[in-house]
Amino acid sequence: MQTNESSPPQPVTLGAAFWYWLKLGFISFGGPTGQIAIMHQDLVERRRWISERRFLHALNYCMVLPGPEAQQLATYIGWMMHKTWGGVIAGTLFVLPSLVILILLSWIYMAFGNVPAVAGILYGIKPAVTAVVVFAAYRIGSRALKNGVLWAIAAAAFVAIFALKLPFPLIVITAGVIGYIGGRLAPAKFATGGGHGAADEGFGPALIDDHTPTPAHALFRWSRFVAVCLAFLVLCGAALGGLAFVWGWQGTFTQMGWFFTKAAFLTFGGAYAVLPYVYQNAVEHYQWLTATQMIDGLALGETTPGPLIMVVAFVGFVGAWTKELFGPESLFLAGALAAIVATFFTFLPSFLFIFAGAPLIETTHGDLKFTAPLTGITAAVVGVVLNLAVFFAWHVLWPEATEAAPFSGPFEWTTLVIGAVAAVALFRFKAGIIPVIAACGTAGLLFTFVRPLFGT
Repeated sequence: MQTNESSPPQPVTLGAAFWYWLKLGFISFGGPTGQIAIMHQDLVERRRWISERRFLHALNYCMVLPGPEAQQLATYIGWMMHKTWGGVIAGTLFVLPSLVILILLSWIYMAFGNVPAVAGILYGIKPAVTAVVVFAAYRIGSRALKNGVLWAIAAAAFVAIFALKLPFPLIVITAGVIGYIGGRLAPAKFATGGGHGAADEGFGPALIDDHTPTPAHALFRWSRFVAVCLAFLVLCGAALGGLAFVWGWQGTFTQMGWFFTKAAFLTFGGAYAVLPYVYQNAVEHYQWLTATQMIDGLALGETTPGPLIMVVAFVGFVGAWTKELFGPESLFLAGALAAIVATFFTFLPSFLFIFAGAPLIETTHGDLKFTAPLTGITAAVVGVVLNLAVFFAWHVLWPEATEAAPFSGPFEWTTLVIGAVAAVALFRFKAGIIPVIAACGTAGLLFTFVRPLFGT
């Protein structure tokens, strides 16, 4: 998209930003890479709220944080534009629509069981989501991997996580060390954005451009850092204390709040990195839900807007419903409250990381010794995202496969066709992500009702 505007756009009011972040919350499909691609297209290319170099610098920081990087990136940009309230609004609206939708879907799931229409839509959406992840990885990789060194880091990261099963934090640390050393030995290879700003990409000057001075509220101050940390401790402590006061420390709501707070600090590498931890505790330790329900919840999380870690809302809902915390006559109320509790404690630390850490990061966007490690990490994340695409494709094409028998069960030719058509629409015809997902969901629904006619 070439704009070639000679001047930056008009300043954006907080009200206008509010409506954009709300819209983003409803259309942020495709997992973190898809969500980041949507924000890049909207905020860098179309609206020009932020330059590509500043966008990537913020993204690099969010990539190394525990928690959902796309939601944190939205919080970061909202904070840069409109101070603390801008960050709160952007980060909250990024997940609020997903929370409401998941509460509704969780209620349908628990109250009505297997609904053929829903199953059919999910059948079509899963291969579409796989294609979206591949496309988004391509978009980000084509901008981040500027030379052979960064390509090599991405390839090594893919091998490390796919073949060697190395933990994501180790891959991130290694890539950061390589970037730090590389920034000293070959600085040109690790310069963010290849030394070109947004205007050089043809998007035109941005509101927050490459050389726009850091706003006063974004300057790092120790007093503000301490104040933010204390505010987080007070808010988190008050929320947990309130739950403990009403239901006791061993109460289900309190234990959910405490568990999801711990999980929030362990989500390095995105939702899939922490899902085994959530599964182990929610299914085996607390017995909030069964293994089958956990898998179904993951499918719902994959096909709703917002971060995939929003599956915690499903976990909370099902746990409170199953245990009838408010009695058999108030199952929905208990489930909805538990979903809110799980979401609140999962995402609260993300605001801490941005409001406390982003001011320090903002002071480094022109300093190679800080940006080079983050550039190396971004290259590694491209390889990790490609691994995620392979993981999706494997489960979509061989739904009955296991790690012990990776190609067992029937091969899903129909989902292969749907995924291939989605990929062609994205790569060849530049179709929008939402229309592609909607079309594939419709195709899956139609196939589900037509299939019995052919005895399959």
